[in-house]
Amino acid sequence: MATVLRAMNADITTLRVDAVVNAANSTLLGGGGVDGAIHAAAGPALLAECKRLGGCPPGEARITGGYQLNAKHIIHTVGPIWGGGVRGESATLASCYERSLRLAIDHGLRSVAFPSISTGAYGFPLDLAAPIAVRTVRELTASSGELDEVIFCCFSARDYDFYRQLLGAPRA
Repeated sequence: MATVLRAMNADITTLRVDAVVNAANSTLLGGGGVDGAIHAAAGPALLAECKRLGGCPPGEARITGGYQLNAKHIIHTVGPIWGGGVRGESATLASCYERSLRLAIDHGLRSVAFPSISTGAYGFPLDLAAPIAVRTVRELTASSGELDEVIFCCFSARDYDFYRQLLGAPRA
């Protein structure tokens, strides 16, 4: 069965999926934006587990329990800080999506929700980041029937509209 890809305008911390992806910083110890929201919603046990992981370099991913979230797991990935596109940011961003999905598959997970990685405080322009996200997810899921659903969870209506257009969904 083909993996369903869809955009959703929601708070990622409320989703009932096998895993939510956290756009983390390299310490994995919490921060602002979606990272802070996930840590706050999951509770203090998440921080304790993240401390044991010892961080995560940009473009890689780590998995933890979901704790007080509706999601069973959290996949933490560290996106690139935008520097004009001349420091390999696009490849690093694609790696975030690929490695996160591979972790989900390796752990037998069927549904994953991604935020828009690196487009907040890290400054990656949405019009460049979103096509990388969608293309990478499409390429990986096209050759694998192991995932049922991948959600691009957008906090803003602007991001949601952009992802919907990329996915070919009709305007709401």
